[in-house]
Amino acid sequence: MRVEVVRSARRRKTVEAKKVDGVLRVSIPARMTKAEEAHWVGVMVKRFERWESTEHIDLPARAESLARRFGLPRPASVRWVDNQRDRWGSCTIDDGSIRLSTRLATFPRWVVDYVLVHELAHLAVPDHSKAFWELVHRYPRAERAMGFLIAKGLGEDAAGGDPDVVPDGEPRRLFPV
Repeated sequence: MRVEVVRSARRRKTVEAKKVDGVLRVSIPARMTKAEEAHWVGVMVKRFERWESTEHIDLPARAESLARRFGLPRPASVRWVDNQRDRWGSCTIDDGSIRLSTRLATFPRWVVDYVLVHELAHLAVPDHSKAFWELVHRYPRAERAMGFLIAKGLGEDAAGGDPDVVPDGEPRRLFPV
């Protein structure tokens, strides 16, 4: 990906990136050092690569299909987000919205489907009780997908080395209790 860096005296703290005619234009504060510039250009390039990898997956259609196939509630909305560091997905029960991390977009489709099923199950059962896990395990590749996600080590990145604990110290609940 071709990158163009634009330094702005008016920009104080924020970094912005957008694609213009096939070039990723990264706008940064003029006062940034070369090291800070390199860091932020790397961050923005990764972010745009992840977003581009989401384009081939129609999340609303996948969620609708999975909800119908496994007898789960249909979400009001499903979308990709780039701001989830500690989770693969999340949902808001009150409004029926589901969000999946863009980091999932490069994973096998059956892993993305598992995370969708997991979040769809939360629309019916908000906790990680036995009833919740019974819904999740309607998905035949649930165990395999959980193993894949554990191997990808979100916990290691988010919790400083312990894959079974999230940053707030709570145990990760990927498996039934």
